[in-house]
Amino acid sequence: DWAPHIMAGSSPNARAAVSCRLPRSTFPFIALNCATIPANLLESELFGYEEGAFTGARKGGKTGLLQAANKGTIFLDEIGEIPLEIQAKLLRVLEEKEIMKVGGDEIIKIDVRVIAATNRDLKKLVAEGTFRLDLYYRLNTITINVPPLRERPDDILPLIHAFMESEGGSNIPIADDLMNFLLQYKWEGNIRELKNCIEYTSSICSHRMELPDLPEY
Repeated sequence: DWAPHIMAGSSPNARAAVSCRLPRSTFPFIALNCATIPANLLESELFGYEEGAFTGARKGGKTGLLQAANKGTIFLDEIGEIPLEIQAKLLRVLEEKEIMKVGGDEIIKIDVRVIAATNRDLKKLVAEGTFRLDLYYRLNTITINVPPLRERPDDILPLIHAFMESEGGSNIPIADDLMNFLLQYKWEGNIRELKNCIEYTSSICSHRMELPDLPEY
């Protein structure tokens, strides 16, 4: 099950949820949103670094996320945001199954499945010269398209129950008019919006969740 995956869709939460259900689920699963890490730190975050590799490097160095996910899965969200120079190193991971820490000279063999997710058009990025063609085809072994939540209303009720359980509010009843609203609402913010809504409403209600309890936004 080494084959890399690309998950294309509009919700990182949905993509992460799907990836957790794939094989290797008993081994490490590490998720990283590439858009949240500055370009000058992303390489050391992914590959790790040796002591003294750069100013401020931790004594003893650091293990990168790719190595930490060995035998398991690393989920790279917003893969289209990775700089070209790091794309080349990621390609080596996929091709050779090995890494080298920043400031190091030792080749480290790893066995990690890479799942990459994006809401951008990678083919367009390739045409613009900001995404490597060889990396695109290497990642694109399996593509999973995740439609927005508004296009899969059957998922809303199970998600509501899951979010309520995670918030400790699984025993709080939901009024019929509120439930109808939740099931029919378009959820432009996808799963993140639904999750925030349930978290807010369950936090202010202790006996029954009513329509007026919804957040103003």
